[in-house]
Amino acid sequence: MCSQRHIIGGGLYHHHHHHPQPMEKPVEDTLKQCLRSSADQSAAPGTTNPTSRTRTPTQHLNNRKSRCECPASVYPMIESSTPTMLDRTEQAHCTVCCCTLANKILMVLFMVLLIFATLFGNLVTLAVVLGTKHFHTPQGYLKASLAVADLAVGIFVVPLSVYAEVYLMVTDSAPEWTSYNSQSVSFHPCNIIGPIFAGCTLVSITTIFFLTIERSIAVLRPLHKDSVITRKRTTILIVLSWVGSFFLAVCPIVFSSEIALEYNSCSRMCNYALGTIGKFPSQAWNILLLFPAFDFTLLGGTVVINIISLSSIRQHSRRRKHLAESESQSTTKPTFSDIKAAKTIGTLTVAFTVSFTPIAVFVVGNVLGNKWCNFSFFAFWILATNSCWNVIIYSVRDQKFRLRAQKLLMPFHRKNTTKT
Repeated sequence: MCSQRHIIGGGLYHHHHHHPQPMEKPVEDTLKQCLRSSADQSAAPGTTNPTSRTRTPTQHLNNRKSRCECPASVYPMIESSTPTMLDRTEQAHCTVCCCTLANKILMVLFMVLLIFATLFGNLVTLAVVLGTKHFHTPQGYLKASLAVADLAVGIFVVPLSVYAEVYLMVTDSAPEWTSYNSQSVSFHPCNIIGPIFAGCTLVSITTIFFLTIERSIAVLRPLHKDSVITRKRTTILIVLSWVGSFFLAVCPIVFSSEIALEYNSCSRMCNYALGTIGKFPSQAWNILLLFPAFDFTLLGGTVVINIISLSSIRQHSRRRKHLAESESQSTTKPTFSDIKAAKTIGTLTVAFTVSFTPIAVFVVGNVLGNKWCNFSFFAFWILATNSCWNVIIYSVRDQKFRLRAQKLLMPFHRKNTTKT
């Protein structure tokens, strides 16, 4: 069966012919003449190796092919082109997400549901935090910043993957921009989407770190909470976290010509990758390791601070059982709401650490030369699902947030309750 490859608008597809097409006469003659001259050259005195008589037919055929320099017109249907996403997919092992049509449909359905869950959950969070005076606090501002970062993932990052995968399923060819990396074209969608995903991830980590600091001060130094943690200082920290996070996100493509952005056929997302250099350079190695190093430094500090805060809460709970009621209500002790909020932030930290650890492991493994195609898909999309977890954690852990969200989502039920 003969397979002929064509490049149409950047997408690649195959035409399969069950019957071989007859070779044109001039082409056939040229090919025969080429092979005949190669055979004559092999048989010429002084040009052969004495051991050539013992070569196998395969070795002799390979030798004859290596000597034969046929014109390009002999093979008119072979075209050189930049490898497309389909080429890379065919060369790689079949991934779990795209082995069959059913898997592809399930993958796209998962992406679409993730978009709706992310948009719905974070819009509810913003409505509750910004629309309720009780949440106009430093903690509320940080939660709003976290919701905006998660919302950006649902608006920009995931929809691009949905578009690329639906286009590939419908037309059986990848979009043209998936055939190249950001260094090969003047404009590439991943130049925008890649830094957005990386920047929002870094914003989420720094925001959770600030939330942990805020709660630890409320638990460990309750008398200094209002003087140390103010809304103005919190706003400044939020702005700095966004500026610093997106600066780190664009560092790889700004400060290194060896790193580009591409739509990866394994993770089905825009990822950082090597540009035109085949050998992994040490500078690119160091820059790409900057992300997990920064992330794990903040996450490690967050975990340590949470452990200290939760240990203090446990000690306070034990003392409260043995001390008198008047002493347990001393103003030097953290309030019940502060303790509850500290536990909520601890849950957020655990959830984000669990979702981020696979991506950090993948980045380190990828830098060391491991491919891990299937693992990269799950790692990146587990991290993306973290964008819709926070509203669930708030609803379960924070009763005031849950009641306010219910009032927003069920206005008619609220009116009926008021009348009765």
